[in-house]
This record gives sequence, C-alpha cells and structure tokens, in this order.
Amino acid sequence: MKRIALFLIVFLTLVSCNKSKEIKIKPEPIVFEFGYRLNDYIVLRDTIHDGDTFGSILSKQNIGDKQIYDIVEKVKDTFDVRIVRTEKPYTMLLSKDKSKKLQAFIYQPDRLSYYIIDFKDSIIARKKIKPVTIRRRTIAGELNGSLSETLEKQKVEGALATRISKIYAWSIDFFKLQKGDKFGITFTERFINDSIYDGVDSLEAAFFEYKGKMIYAFPFVQNQQSSKIEYFDEEGKALKNFFLKAPLKFVNITSRYAKNRFHPVQMIWKAHKGTDYAAPQGSPIMTTANGVVEQTGFTAGNGNFVKVKHDRTYSTQYLHMSRILVKRGQHVTQGQTIGKVGSTGLATGPHVCYRFWKNGVQVDALRLKLPNSSPMNPAYKSRFMVQMLPLKKELDSVASLKYKKTNQRK
Repeated sequence: MKRIALFLIVFLTLVSCNKSKEIKIKPEPIVFEFGYRLNDYIVLRDTIHDGDTFGSILSKQNIGDKQIYDIVEKVKDTFDVRIVRTEKPYTMLLSKDKSKKLQAFIYQPDRLSYYIIDFKDSIIARKKIKPVTIRRRTIAGELNGSLSETLEKQKVEGALATRISKIYAWSIDFFKLQKGDKFGITFTERFINDSIYDGVDSLEAAFFEYKGKMIYAFPFVQNQQSSKIEYFDEEGKALKNFFLKAPLKFVNITSRYAKNRFHPVQMIWKAHKGTDYAAPQGSPIMTTANGVVEQTGFTAGNGNFVKVKHDRTYSTQYLHMSRILVKRGQHVTQGQTIGKVGSTGLATGPHVCYRFWKNGVQVDALRLKLPNSSPMNPAYKSRFMVQMLPLKKELDSVASLKYKKTNQRK
C-alpha cells in the first residue's frame, strides 16, 4: 500500500507540473480594413515606385498581359490606371492557399479615398471614401516662442498659424508679439475613420493680445447667397484693412521715414521719405493694396521701382528692386507679388524702400491711420451678434480658466 500511495503522489505531482507549464495562446486579433477581414488573406503593402505601373504590379502576381488588358478595360470607368502616382500606397490581398492568388488590389491616391479592384468572383472596381469626423476644440494659452511652435505644443498643426496670420495680417504684426502674450482659438479638426488626424477644418473664433489690446476675429458670411467669408471683431468692425502693414511677409525695418537722415551712400544729411525693409535678395515684394500700376522704371537713386495708384487719395512706391514683375497700366491685387528685393540704385544692401502718398503728399505710412475695408452692412449686424456672442463667451471662459490655472502654478 505504501508503494501505491507513493506512486500516486509522484503521478499527481507530475500532472500538476505539466498543467502549470501549459502556455495559453491568445487568439489572433480580428483586423478589418477596406471592407475585408485581413486575417483571411496574405497582406502585401507597398508604395508605387518610379517606373511602376498598374500592369507591371499585376504581372508580378503571375497575371499575363492579355488578362491585364482585359482587367484595365473592365475597370476603366471607375479606376483609370493612369492616375497611379509614385509614393502612393497600395495593398494586395492574396489567398492563403498554395496558389496565393490575387484577391484584391487597393490603391490609395490620398488619405481620404481609395480604389478597390476585387478579383474574387468577377472583376469589380469600386471607389470608397473614408468617413470623416469633425471635432471641435477651444484652446487658450500664452505665447512661448513663435505662434506655430506654441500651437504645436498643444498638438495643433502648425498650418493653423499660417491661416491665422493671414486673417490678422492687416491688424497684427506677428513679429512684434511677445512671449507671454495671450491668445484663444476655437476651431474644428478632421479625423479619418474617427482616429487618423487630418488637420484643421475651420476657424470659428480667435483673439490675440497685441500691444495690450485684445483683438478678436469672427468669421461671418454677410450675403448668404455669395458664401464669402469675412472676419470681424466683437463690434462687427472689419479686420481687413485697406492696406497691408508692410510690402514683405517678414518685416525687418532698418530705416524709418525721417525729415533729416544721414544717407549711407551719398554721405550727406537729407530727408528720407520712406520706410526701408531689409530682406534677402530676391524676396517677393507685395503691393499693399489693390490698384493700377502707375509707373515702372529705373533711376540712378531709386533703382528699379514700381508705383501703384490705389484710388484718388492713396499711392505707394517700391524701390531698389532686383526685378520688376508688372507692367504700367496693369491691375494688381492686395498681396500680389510685383517685384523682387534687390539693391539697385543708391543702396548698400538688399532691401525695399516703401513710399506712401496721401493726396499727392508723401507721408509716413507707419504713422498713418489707414482706412478699413467696407464696413459690415447694418442689415446683417443683428445676425452677426447672435452668432458671435456665444462664441466669444466660450472663448473668454476657456481663456479665463486657463490663465487662472497658470497663475496658480506660478
């Protein structure tokens, strides 16, 4: 009996040890993409390489030229094989049996859409659009570095900074914003398949602290039949000025308008009736408002220059260009490139001298209070206020909470 008992103890111990060593295999996760259960296929992913064609890709799957021709003919109304471009991704699904036969070819021309050519039963081509979700977000903070850097720290694409700078181009010099200046933005973002970030969709409201003043921006469509979006402050005043603040995208003032200034080339004291903006050779020079090119040419002092007449009151002139890109009598629009920065004429380095006339008299553009664009039609003011007030309230509320938390941490 003792031997039998000992045998049973050893047997049970061995069985127990074997059970403890059993490895539990987790089931393979089910993956769906493009409407297929990928677990059922061999999945090959690649991008179109230089020299690849739809036909050359299929030929690698043992599909002959005649069959490829028939496929192209069958799908041409939905999928034109000529749209295939290098660096674009594609996916091939192969059967898991020994034949490894091509079951589907998926081409993605962009992040949002894709084409499916299904080979399983009969050859069928379909174009699909991935679902897009729009999410709304309001952020607030203080500038720490450039606007794009500050936004990226809050996980917002830097392209929003470019969009905002264009909206505020006539009221804020972003190069003069300082660290600690406050801002708030309400915007929407796109997400593909509810998960893949696809960038900023629209701007709903914003404010920036500039020289101690809060400058708001609210998009508004005055005439709903035209769908033209304009930007106004909280009082319904247009943000867009009649003139840009400077003829260059990047502002670096090296010499201001002065009644008496020592000329660095002529070495004499004389009036300087313009504002000098230094910039790299070849930088684009923009006209600061709509108008007609009144004069182009070259003089020993001005170098290559362009003069634009904007209306009966205002004219502007741009000097020392390396190239002139417009002709006399040509209509130009605000922000249009009319020439390139140079150092022609009496100049010590590449820059543009920007001159401004009001009623035929040269004046200091930096000191002039320039007119706004057309004011809001009074008929639309009440609708604007109804749309704007809740946006401003939300923006101010989020900003107030953000700054309160920031101050508490300090």
